[in-house]
Amino acid sequence: MAILVNNTQEIIPIDPKWVGLLEQVLQQGLTSHQKPDAEVSVVLVNDQDIWKLNLEYRGVDQPTDVLSFAMEEDPSGTAIVLPADAPELLGDIYISIERTIEQAKEYQHPLERELCYLAVHGLLHLLGFDHQESDDTALMRAAEEQILARFSLGRQNG
Repeated sequence: MAILVNNTQEIIPIDPKWVGLLEQVLQQGLTSHQKPDAEVSVVLVNDQDIWKLNLEYRGVDQPTDVLSFAMEEDPSGTAIVLPADAPELLGDIYISIERTIEQAKEYQHPLERELCYLAVHGLLHLLGFDHQESDDTALMRAAEEQILARFSLGRQNG
């Protein structure tokens, strides 16, 4: 398993403890969905960067909080050939730190809770949950809270 976190934004310094927690939470999400050896990349970005991605890939001309790009949804159509023993590459999760800060304030919970929530939300999209195109909203919310609660990051905890 590998959870790769890359911080490209300069809005706020990212506490190494948050990165460790983020890795643990995502690993729990992978394990609880029978993908313990899968690989996921998390990129922490600013609003400008996520706005560009949102416009380019979703046609939405505004920033958003989190975007997920599954490896199997490669828009180029290029097949990726990996060695047989390579881990399953699920994809990339982009999180806007500016949106994370705003939403943590709005929902009155700690920044690390909002960061982990957005990462889990993105992970569940990579795992096939789709609240926009199906009736997965309730299932997705329950899965998010179940994962976060294991780290005392559920809604009732923070």
